[in-house]
Amino acid sequence: MIDRLTENLLRRAFEPLVRQGQLDVVLPWGRELRFGDGGEPRARIRFADRRALWALLRDPDLNFGEMFMQERLVVEQGTVYDVLELVLRGAREVPVPASVRMLDAWRMRLRPFLQNNLRGRSRANVAHHYDLDDRLYQLFLDPERQYSCAYFERGDETLEQAQQAKMRHIAAKLLVAPGQRVLDIGCGWGGLSRYLAEVAGAGHVTGVTLSTEQLAGARQRAAASSCAAQLEYRLQDYRDIDPAKDGRFDRIVSVGMFEHVGTQFHDAFFRQCRELLSDDGVMLLHFIGNSDVPDFNNPWIERYIFPGGHIPSMSEFTPAIERAGLVICDIEVLRLHYARTLRIWRERFLARRAEARALYDERFCRMWEFYLSMSETAFRYQDIAIFQIQLARRQEAVPLTRDYIGQRETQLREREQALSRY
Repeated sequence: MIDRLTENLLRRAFEPLVRQGQLDVVLPWGRELRFGDGGEPRARIRFADRRALWALLRDPDLNFGEMFMQERLVVEQGTVYDVLELVLRGAREVPVPASVRMLDAWRMRLRPFLQNNLRGRSRANVAHHYDLDDRLYQLFLDPERQYSCAYFERGDETLEQAQQAKMRHIAAKLLVAPGQRVLDIGCGWGGLSRYLAEVAGAGHVTGVTLSTEQLAGARQRAAASSCAAQLEYRLQDYRDIDPAKDGRFDRIVSVGMFEHVGTQFHDAFFRQCRELLSDDGVMLLHFIGNSDVPDFNNPWIERYIFPGGHIPSMSEFTPAIERAGLVICDIEVLRLHYARTLRIWRERFLARRAEARALYDERFCRMWEFYLSMSETAFRYQDIAIFQIQLARRQEAVPLTRDYIGQRETQLREREQALSRY
C-alpha cells in the first residue's frame, strides 16, 4: 500500500513536468516508471532506498542535490544535467503544489536571518567557497581566472575570447580615461583590474576582496604585470573603505559580488558606493539577478555553495539605488550568456574530474557537478539572468546614446592587438 501511494505521488510530481524527452525512474522495490514523450534527452535515475525517494518528494529543492551527493539518487543513463533539464524545462508552466508553496513561504521568512551578512559572517561565507584549493579553479576557468559570466558577442567564441570580450564590454561602459583612479569591489584574482590598467589605461586600480586565496593570486599576477605599480589589492570589506583616507574614485566596478551583499545591506552598499564615487564618476555593477518577483536563495545552494547569497530582483535593489542618490544611466540584461559560460565550465570540470577528486573526494565532485549543472539549467529555463547596471552621481556623466559602447570596444580591441605584438 505504501509503495503504491509513493508511486502515485511520483507520477503526480513528474508527469506535469516531463513532457518532452524521456525520464525513467527505478524505484527501490524494482518498479520502473517512465515519463515524457520518448524523445531526447533521455535519462534514467534509480533511488537506492525508500527514504531517499521520500526525501525528494518532501523537499525537492534541497534534497535532490543531497540525494545525488550521497549516491542515493543514482543517474544510470545520461547525466544529472539531463535529469535537471527534463524536469525544469517545463516547470514554469506547472502550478506549484500547496505543500511547496507553504515551504516556500517559510523560506521567505528565513531570508533576513540567512542574509545577515555582517562583516564576520561575510568573511566566513566568502571563505566557504572562494578559499578552496586554488588548483580547483585552474581545472575549468580561463587563464585570467574570470569566475563570472562571459560575454559571447557572436556565440561561437572560446571561453577565453568571451571572457576577454566581457572585460572589454565592462571597460567600455566605464568610460575609463588615462590616469583615472578605479575601485574594483570583489576583485577576485584581479583579471579585470589588470585589464583596466594595462589596456584601458587606468592610472591606478584598487581591488578589494574577502578571499585570502584570491588576494594572493591577484598580488602574484600583479607583480608580473607591466602595470604593477598601478595595481593595489587589499583584504578588505567594502564597508571599510574610507573616503576620507582613500579619497574618491573616478570609476567603480563590481563583478559577481553584489549577490553576496544581501537585501538588508543594499542601502549600505549603494550609500558607500556613492560616497566613494567622484562627482563625475561612473560605476558598473555586474551581477546575477532575478527577472521575476523577489524570491529566496535555493536552499541547496545556500547550504553547500554560497551561504548568505541572494539573487535580487529589480524591485529589490532599485529602491536602494534611488535612496542612495545615484542615477541609473543604463541597464543591460545578458540573457543566456551565463548558460553558455556554465556549460563550458561544466564540460571542462568533468573532463578533469579525476584531478578534482584527487584534491578532494568523490562526494565533492558530485556536489560540484550538481552545482554547475543546476546553475546552467537555472539560466536556461528559469528567470535568472545577468544584470549590468551603470550608475553615476550625475546623469551627464555618460553620453546621451549608447553608441559610445561599440566605439570604445573597437578602440580597446585595437589596444589589445597592439599589446599582444609586444
